[in-house]
Amino acid sequence: MSDNFTYKVKPSVVQGRVRLSGAKNSVLRLLAASILTEGDIELTNYPASLLDVQVHQKMLEVLGKKIVNIDDDKVKIIQQSPCSGELIWEGRSIRNTLLILGALVAKNGYGKVPLPGGCKLGERKYDLHVMLLENLGATVSEDGDYLVARAENGLVGNDIELPMRSTGATENSIICASLAQGKTTVWNPHIRPEIIDLINFLKGCGAKIEVFGQERIEIEGVSSLSANKHSVIIDNMEALTWVIAATITGGSLEIDNFPFIDLEVPLAFLKESGVRLYRFDDSAHVGKGNAYPIEISTGPYPGINSDMQPLFAVFGAMSKGTSKIVDLRFPGRYGYAEELAKMGVQSKVVGDMLEIKGGNPLTGETVNALDLRAGIALLLAGLVADGETTILNAWQIERGYNGIIEKLNACGVNIEKIYS
Repeated sequence: MSDNFTYKVKPSVVQGRVRLSGAKNSVLRLLAASILTEGDIELTNYPASLLDVQVHQKMLEVLGKKIVNIDDDKVKIIQQSPCSGELIWEGRSIRNTLLILGALVAKNGYGKVPLPGGCKLGERKYDLHVMLLENLGATVSEDGDYLVARAENGLVGNDIELPMRSTGATENSIICASLAQGKTTVWNPHIRPEIIDLINFLKGCGAKIEVFGQERIEIEGVSSLSANKHSVIIDNMEALTWVIAATITGGSLEIDNFPFIDLEVPLAFLKESGVRLYRFDDSAHVGKGNAYPIEISTGPYPGINSDMQPLFAVFGAMSKGTSKIVDLRFPGRYGYAEELAKMGVQSKVVGDMLEIKGGNPLTGETVNALDLRAGIALLLAGLVADGETTILNAWQIERGYNGIIEKLNACGVNIEKIYS
């Protein structure tokens, strides 16, 4: 099937029951880390329909891996041929190529990958990745549209001092150091659920990693990593999306396998702003609540991450009053507000803050999904807009939401996927 499709969304009440999938922000890291291993890797709770996952699988196949689908949410990754150090790729790139580069140079002493793609969130450069690779003894250069790293005698453990709590740089430091010679200490890491999942996966393969809170991570390099079976953690972004979808549409929704501990801070803000959410063992019940104005700033875990703020913007638009959002990680990540404005959302950017005047009726229009989270924000708005909303470049949404159409349909949403 082509990735060139649109969504047609009509106003709907989100209700019923939904089961959450494995986390996009975790599984991509696990796929990159699988390059380090000698034996077979089996992943369960695997979000197979994600477009970014499918791109990553094809990249692994170019590198000599074979992906075997065992069932709907379980795959086995087999090293079918010697791991190539070069990822020659003409398809859509993803930002995860930076982690693929780290894994390749850690395992082979050489890696060549396409320059990173993914969402364009302001100035998302890769200087931290270059810094950490150079700290471990690699030389890094650009070769046209490719990034190349070399460490002919292997990576060597060292201190890596991150100037900011970067998720990607923390992940790449862990991946590289797992097979480096000697000890690596990563200072000022970003400790969040997806990174703990990566660490647990690598430790299951034989890596020696110890976490000392937000201060440091210590990795003692090993000569090889072995086979492992691992379950991908639940997607907390998907969980938050369903909570907001049910609340703004006035629905009543049961959400299975809810990651309460990963969402304590975002949920605290939402509960104070009218969301009614109750816990029953591992499931959450979202009752018929309200949307009141909200004021948030993004920040490192356990705070509200940058990916979440477009969802909060739609929530604020449905409240009667003024909501304020400040994105401290990616200042100016408000391009989606121009698309929401086409539907009637009134907002303005004041410095680094997005100010939303809520309570205005929305109207279905043709809008463009600029990136993954912008796309899901437009879909949420379409659920409460009068008339039909057409979302162009809807493939962006399916980069990160597993089985989204089927799940929405099962919860009473009037949505159709139209291929071009």
